[in-house]
Amino acid sequence: MNKQIQILYIHGGGTFKNNEEYIEYLKTKEIKIEETERWSDEYFDKKLLKKFKMIKPKMPCKENAKYEEWKIQFERYLEKMDQDLVLIGTSLGGIFLAKYLSENKLNKNIISTYLIAPPFDAKSVNEEEVFGGFELKDNLEKIEENCKKVVFMFSKNDNVVNISAKTGYQEKLKKSKFIEFKDKNGHFRISKFPEIIEMLKEDYKNFK
Repeated sequence: MNKQIQILYIHGGGTFKNNEEYIEYLKTKEIKIEETERWSDEYFDKKLLKKFKMIKPKMPCKENAKYEEWKIQFERYLEKMDQDLVLIGTSLGGIFLAKYLSENKLNKNIISTYLIAPPFDAKSVNEEEVFGGFELKDNLEKIEENCKKVVFMFSKNDNVVNISAKTGYQEKLKKSKFIEFKDKNGHFRISKFPEIIEMLKEDYKNFK
């Protein structure tokens, strides 16, 4: 049996301009007691468990995230990962990976990187702005230098990260692939994600 390829998956989160805004958010946010079925859980295991192993670190204080804290956590996990791996980031996790990959030189072989609905700047976010040190610098070229394959995915009906984020990244990155879906239940709140499953299967086939 071939060895599984590790995936380091960085989840989403929120950022706030100051603590007062964060406290107000905690007082007014919608509370849901139903469990959310995500494509990255049982669905992923059912489709790709024999080929990939997904590692999903719990990033620090995800609802009021700070880039420097996430960077520490990410690097501690990264150093324990295999030499060959895949990166996936969703929402805030996507802009985190974009920022980290654009500012650091990795000593790992990044087979592919998938950035799902990552914000680009404050204008690309509908419900809140980008704070906490997650703001991108002007030069993003190192993203493509660090990764053999980079794929950005956006949904046209996303009510959190609007489609202008796609344009922002496209203007900076010429080798990356950009996919725009008509409908992924808004901000990729989906229980099944066959498109990324097929892309990962292709990664596995090409790598092996």
